[in-house]
Amino acid sequence: MTDGPASSNGAQSLWGVDLHLGYHGVAVVQGATITLRPGTVTVLVGPNGSGKSTLLRALARLHPIAAGAVHLAGGTAAAGLPAKEFARRVTLLAQSRPVPNGVTVRDVVGYGRHPYRGRWRADDRNGPAAIARAMDVTGVASMADRPVDELSGGELQRVWLATCLAQDTPVLLLDEPTTFLDLRYQVEILDLVRDLADDHGVAVGVVLHDLNQAAAVADEVVLLHDGRVRATGAPAGVFTEQALTETYGIRIEVTTDPDSGLVTTRPVGRHLTRIPA
Repeated sequence: MTDGPASSNGAQSLWGVDLHLGYHGVAVVQGATITLRPGTVTVLVGPNGSGKSTLLRALARLHPIAAGAVHLAGGTAAAGLPAKEFARRVTLLAQSRPVPNGVTVRDVVGYGRHPYRGRWRADDRNGPAAIARAMDVTGVASMADRPVDELSGGELQRVWLATCLAQDTPVLLLDEPTTFLDLRYQVEILDLVRDLADDHGVAVGVVLHDLNQAAAVADEVVLLHDGRVRATGAPAGVFTEQALTETYGIRIEVTTDPDSGLVTTRPVGRHLTRIPA
């Protein structure tokens, strides 16, 4: 993969303040505050059911907010923006999407250009270049003419990521983007996430389950537990043995490399304490 596309829309912050979210009257997220800054990768971590994906969807205006508010740069209320205007600023790679039958990879990636199109595709002069660039950086250009319903899970995940990149927004939300990917593409996707933040000023919010991946890619982590933000900050400050052990309900050892400062976590089960012969 190569470096990611530069956003044409300029730097943009996104933040949610005192968010309360739920499903059918049952509280899922309570009083969460989160800020995504330009050029910064913010990773949401926590056990299943802690509210990570719900919080990300609320930032993308895809989940109703019972209380609190989401804002963009300049204090603009996200809820007050027209749909196309919001889609030019924020995009979300969701966990699952319907797979269209008989539609090519190139056309699916082109869906990402919908905020820029009027009635005729010719209105989107930057579209073809943005689509080609997004397919290139995600490694799907060689399958541009293949129907997406013939792809493997890992291939399809990269196509959906390309669709988000083609949307060319200054805020990018990713819900478990490494799902279904083998190790090589997990690493390359996380490298791309860092490129987008470091080289193009994109504000990235991403849900990850792998704590070591989170520690390696994040500028800031948000640790959620039972729908509440337990801690926010740099991985070295948030990923403590006490906080992780209490949050996940299993002993988790934490080590920090003295030279790089990189944090590594290790869950300790009954069979993971044995010393190899």
